Amino acid sequence: MKALLSKQVGGPETLVLEDLPSPKAGKGFAVVSVKAVGVNYPDVLIIEDKYQFKPERPFSPGGEFAGVVKEVGEGVTNVKPGDRVLGNAGWGGMAEELAVEAGRLQKIPDAMPFDEAAAFIMTYGTSYHALKERADIQPAESLLVLGAAGGVGLAAVELGKAMGAKVIAAASSQEKVDLALKHGAESGVVYPKGPFDKDGQKALAEMFKTACGPKGVDVIYDGVGGDYAEPAFRSIAWEGRYLVVGFPAGIPKIPLNLPLLKGADIVGVFWGAAVSRDPAQHQQNVKELFELHAAGKIKPYVSERFPLARAGEAITHLASRKAMGKVVVTVD
Repeated sequence: MKALLSKQVGGPETLVLEDLPSPKAGKGFAVVSVKAVGVNYPDVLIIEDKYQFKPERPFSPGGEFAGVVKEVGEGVTNVKPGDRVLGNAGWGGMAEELAVEAGRLQKIPDAMPFDEAAAFIMTYGTSYHALKERADIQPAESLLVLGAAGGVGLAAVELGKAMGAKVIAAASSQEKVDLALKHGAESGVVYPKGPFDKDGQKALAEMFKTACGPKGVDVIYDGVGGDYAEPAFRSIAWEGRYLVVGFPAGIPKIPLNLPLLKGADIVGVFWGAAVSRDPAQHQQNVKELFELHAAGKIKPYVSERFPLARAGEAITHLASRKAMGKVVVTVD
């Protein structure tokens, strides 16, 4: 089988496509014939040893995937050969076959295409965990989504609307804001590209305050970080919740007098760890997400597809922050 491998620390240009022996299904594991792989920001970080997890090399990037179960090992009862599944493995997905713990696999509806399935679990899983469990967002509350046209951002827009929130989409271009408006945002704001000096941050804060109104916004979903974080936080409402999701623009530093003055919470969102710590809650969330998908309230937007041989280009495209929705690698 062919696999895209990280054999040294570096960017996507260091990845190599090689032939490897097909994996075997050990006890508690299943082997999946991979059909599609969702590209996510952790794929950018993990090959540069900048992610929370640092797998032993060589390894394949690609944390979320969809495909068909090829074989199962001893003790596996939740899936069987021939089942159409999606999975979250952390890494290893950019290969024609993958051995994975069977508990990480979820059967998918017959009507769900593989590319949509590969673009589903990490983005919607992260955003649903963030909004439902970490923010406890309520109907009629307001939600500001930074990076609203990206994978997790667009998922947050759709889920926010489905959960009854008033969604304000913030992104770096009118094209991106328009996409978020099509997916359920009620209004939008185009922010300039950073970094910003003090005057630039002050102007950005005023832009967010105008977009969110005099009361402020109840929940901020920040999948961007960097110089955008503090200006966004200044628009938060009394007892608002600020969700820390990701840092493609850099790790921010927020003055702690701001949450004090607003009685606000800064809440970390680490979906992968939450899944490991509470798998039963994760299964319930997946069930609810499939129900929302079946009802037409959420639907992955796949903007671009790359073949496995060009998967490095897919990661580069995502890292450029030009991608909208999800980028998917297809595996023949």
